[in-house]
Amino acid sequence: MNEPVRDRLATLRRGLHRHPEPAWREFYTTARLVEELRAIGVDELAIGPDAYDPGDRMAVPDEEALAPWLERARENGADEKLLERMAGGNTGAVAVLERGDGPAIGLRVDIDALFIEESTAAEHDPAAEGFRSEFEGTMHACGHDVHMTWGLAALEAIAESDFSGRFVVFFQPAEEQSGGGQPMAESEFAADLDYLLAAHVGLDHPTGEVVAGIEKPLAMCHVDVTIEGTSAHAGKAPNEGDNAMHAMGTAIENAYAIPRHADGMTRINVGYAEAGTASNVIAERAHMEAEARGETTHLMEYAKTRLERVIQSAARMHGCRADVDVVSESPRADSDPQLVDVVAAAAGEVHGVERVVPTAEFGASEDATFLMDRVQREGGLAAYLIVGTDHPGSHHTPTFDVDETSLEHGVDVLVGTVRELERRHPIPRGDAVGGQ
Repeated sequence: MNEPVRDRLATLRRGLHRHPEPAWREFYTTARLVEELRAIGVDELAIGPDAYDPGDRMAVPDEEALAPWLERARENGADEKLLERMAGGNTGAVAVLERGDGPAIGLRVDIDALFIEESTAAEHDPAAEGFRSEFEGTMHACGHDVHMTWGLAALEAIAESDFSGRFVVFFQPAEEQSGGGQPMAESEFAADLDYLLAAHVGLDHPTGEVVAGIEKPLAMCHVDVTIEGTSAHAGKAPNEGDNAMHAMGTAIENAYAIPRHADGMTRINVGYAEAGTASNVIAERAHMEAEARGETTHLMEYAKTRLERVIQSAARMHGCRADVDVVSESPRADSDPQLVDVVAAAAGEVHGVERVVPTAEFGASEDATFLMDRVQREGGLAAYLIVGTDHPGSHHTPTFDVDETSLEHGVDVLVGTVRELERRHPIPRGDAVGGQ
């Protein structure tokens, strides 16, 4: 029998940290999760395309991009039958406990990593202690290794308890690309949930602090842009070219000039751009990746529409053509105050949690909002909580790490919340339930 997850939280997290995989390439990660889930013993385990409709996915890489990650997972010992089931990048899993009458509670944790080269500095604990990323150029720089560990440990604790109800844990791929939330939200496993929890580590909240529910996550979209022009000799006949690089430059400049909106905050960013082949050739092709965000879904749509218009206008101005592809997007969804009160009450009972903050503005984006939105539309309650951790580097940086004390805090808060929901169920949507 495997050693209980609760007794090896740090070891498990470090093993996941060593093998980071980006969106829809989480082949080894999924196989590792399935190994743990089978050892825990669940009543239903859906893997990859059995967990969602592959057609609902967003921001899926092509086969050429997927292939080396599949092979790497194979080389690292991932089960071949599982790899076959995940063909085409259908990663992730959903685990279900059916424990009789009671509330249906969902927990969503994300599993993907970022394209960041992890620090090798001696003061960076993963490097110093031997669990730095083994996959060069890729890193768990946002704590998803912690989130997976929480999900497994919470599931184990509920499985071993006298919990009565249904507990569903979504091990969701592709959060960093906002590509995996929608398919899981559209799946049968998200139907008829009374409550949905999602959790994040850190986010500038210190060890010992818990935020019971976030407010104002930004709705967002990722946009890929290709601009096609006409090449020409830059010295002999520059007038015969249609400069895709110039068009892209105009688009970028004008994107940042899109007016802000009176109804709330909007954001535009172009994070990647490339064009051209040589100094003496008018660039015939340019590519850029951008995003639009808004304080509400409506404001994101405003920013996205203006961004698309700016790009198309810039291309036409320079005699070029633009293809604008919205590869993924996510809505805004706020934590329900009734469920925030339950999380706060549970967190207040956890040893080591010194401060419970009822709500805080998120300030970023998250595709867990797809799941939150579905549960809320169907009459349930949803909350996205934060478990604080002291981290030496900011999220999405090469030196990001966590205080592993937060591993136990997160498990205890989640398990405590699930059991408190079981005790209080049903919680009316319109009435506060007390709490902190």
